[in-house]
Amino acid sequence: MPGMNTAPPLRWTTRHGYGFGAIVTGVKSAAFSTYLLLFYNQVIGVPAAVVGTAIALTLLVDAFVDPFIGRWSDVLRSRWGRRHPFIYGSAIPTAFFFLLTWFPPPNLSDFQYGVWIFFTAAATRAAVSLNEIPSSAMATELTEDYTQRTKLFSLRYLWGYAGTYGYTGLSLAVFFVATANYPRGQLNPASYTPFAILGACLIIVGALVSGLATHSRIPYLRQSTTVEGNISSHLKEMLQAVNNRAFLSIFGFGVCKWTAVGLYSATTLYFGTYLFKLDGPSLAFLTLDGLVAAMLAAPLAPIASRSIGKRNASMYFALFGVCLGLIPLLLSYLDMFMEPGHQLLVPTLFVIGALYGGMVAISLINTTSMMADVVEDSAVKTGRHSAGTFFAASSFMTQCSVGLGILMAGMILTWSNFPEKADPLMVTDAMVKSLLAHYLPTVLILWIVGVLILLFYPITQQKHEENVARLRAIEAQEKAA
Repeated sequence: MPGMNTAPPLRWTTRHGYGFGAIVTGVKSAAFSTYLLLFYNQVIGVPAAVVGTAIALTLLVDAFVDPFIGRWSDVLRSRWGRRHPFIYGSAIPTAFFFLLTWFPPPNLSDFQYGVWIFFTAAATRAAVSLNEIPSSAMATELTEDYTQRTKLFSLRYLWGYAGTYGYTGLSLAVFFVATANYPRGQLNPASYTPFAILGACLIIVGALVSGLATHSRIPYLRQSTTVEGNISSHLKEMLQAVNNRAFLSIFGFGVCKWTAVGLYSATTLYFGTYLFKLDGPSLAFLTLDGLVAAMLAAPLAPIASRSIGKRNASMYFALFGVCLGLIPLLLSYLDMFMEPGHQLLVPTLFVIGALYGGMVAISLINTTSMMADVVEDSAVKTGRHSAGTFFAASSFMTQCSVGLGILMAGMILTWSNFPEKADPLMVTDAMVKSLLAHYLPTVLILWIVGVLILLFYPITQQKHEENVARLRAIEAQEKAA
């Protein structure tokens, strides 16, 4: 097989096709983070604590499945290389389990609904990992350039955000429309059928497009050189890989940030519905701020990376963005924000949401690019390119946005005594303020702790280039021998 240094430049179609694959995770994240709690709590009537606990328990499955998938994609040998068999093979199972999540059997007890949520969500997330982990790991083999990687992940986040917010906005505008019986369309049970079907179709298309767009690169991707061993030897190699200071700092930051993102996603429709009292078209319009955020972040993330370094960009933009995003909620708690129905309410929320989302996206893009740089840092120390193992951890961090985030949202709703299947007209200001009082400090603390952990990340651009040069020298010696 040719080495990576002999590969032709990445074509525009390859870069964007690779990025398009992020729609798979984007659709799942939009559905699970924004609608799953609302659907089972407010539409089906399952207590928020039950829903949150069921989702949180799926983290136990992720903790086992994700490292296994990452390791498997590192050592697999096939005529399609290490990554593509997973990308192609994940399409149908992911779509099937995603669909199943939204069609629970009727008349179950709260405990039985909790069991149903656990198994369908765990299966969906495991299937998504089959796609996301090998796809993300492949980026380290598509390019070794410090800034080019950030550009590649920018495209991935751009398409991922397009999947998340495009799917959410289209659903609110087309499926969750107001009716006489359901003035808030997102509370209409019938709307979730076309919502689920569209999501399943997008998942299949995203996986196949990503695989086909990068298929021609298979001869130039790094192939497995691992000699088959027993489970003990595999576990030992995985532990050696993740026992890396740079990785541990990203992982700590990731757990905090994705939990905060998941908490935001799980509660945003609650605030839109019960605090700002927005109708379906307004909520649909506000989802477009995510697309604007992605278009801002995609070109700016590489510039920030090159100007102040990936770590600093991740830290500064995260803090600035979150502080800006919390302003409408904080002012509402203090009775200093615009009242529901004010003509400037929706435009103001849109602008703040776009700027907040753009800053957080710049942080997330740079953090993911940092994870790619950890691969070479680890390879210098261990002699193995364990991209799958590292991006398995990254997938686990992302899954936390659904698991721990929804668990915290369920806890906050419970602490706030927020009722199930609540009529928007019956929700009092005291209920909403109690929700805000618990939400605001929780999300702020998560981001601050995460940023403090990221201070320990040691890889600069100079360090990365030194790692790449050392690895190339080693590979040249091995070829000569």
